[in-house]
Amino acid sequence: MVLETLVSPWKAETHPKKMLFFGFLYASIGLFLGNWIFNEHASLVMVFLTTMAALPLVYNIIKVEEKKDLSDMKEQNLMMEHSKALLVFMFFFIGATIAFAFWYVVLPSNMIINIFEIQTSTITDLRASVTGQATGKGRIFFDILSNNLKVLIFCILFSFLYGVGAIFILTWNASVIGVAIGDLIRTGIYEIEKKFFLFSAHEYVGITVYGLLRYALHGVIEIGGYFVAGLAGGIISIAAIRHDFGTKKYEKIILDASLLLLLSLFLIFFAAFLEVYVTPLLF
Repeated sequence: MVLETLVSPWKAETHPKKMLFFGFLYASIGLFLGNWIFNEHASLVMVFLTTMAALPLVYNIIKVEEKKDLSDMKEQNLMMEHSKALLVFMFFFIGATIAFAFWYVVLPSNMIINIFEIQTSTITDLRASVTGQATGKGRIFFDILSNNLKVLIFCILFSFLYGVGAIFILTWNASVIGVAIGDLIRTGIYEIEKKFFLFSAHEYVGITVYGLLRYALHGVIEIGGYFVAGLAGGIISIAAIRHDFGTKKYEKIILDASLLLLLSLFLIFFAAFLEVYVTPLLF
């Protein structure tokens, strides 16, 4: 397909920052095609279409990473090699998140209500759940950590069963976070325009930066944890297809994947701590 030929795994790992553009591009194409062809179900279809565009690249990258596990590299060097793939995934995710946030801000209200219907409902339910059930920061931390661990388990499970299935979960999260950021920016613009009747360029930039930083502090670490888990599940999935269980090579792959999973758990825990105890102090 055309989108598949735009970037190869080797080019992506060599220039991971370019994935910001491709993440934005794939998400934008998915959004407008979803709204055009499947208008009533655009909020979910756009996630599927964005995922479909990214699948060939993600699958080929995981295959490359699995081959690295079969080499004679030491574990420390192997982790450094895996970091190249994680950077590709992270920049793609950030690009997709920025795309969803951008279109949420600039599109007319009647369009965003339809296009982001399920994302908006999800955010509302999450906020109501935290506000209604949590009586203190300890409980909020537990609720957020529990929810994040569920997402982590889904990433591992989807990656193991479908090879690169975690990309769907993460694209869905990109759409939800993008809507949350977009809503924060859109609300800020509306409030300032209503109060001062004027809005300069630097105020647009200020609110946009605020909206991005509000979620970036803990969000980047949290999503990094999901990608690490997804990479581990994908490596195990491909290795299970290629190699017999019980071989030394497979044991090395399992060891590498186990270390990745431990790293992902640490990142998820740390991200939840930042979200509850640090982010509110800064924003």
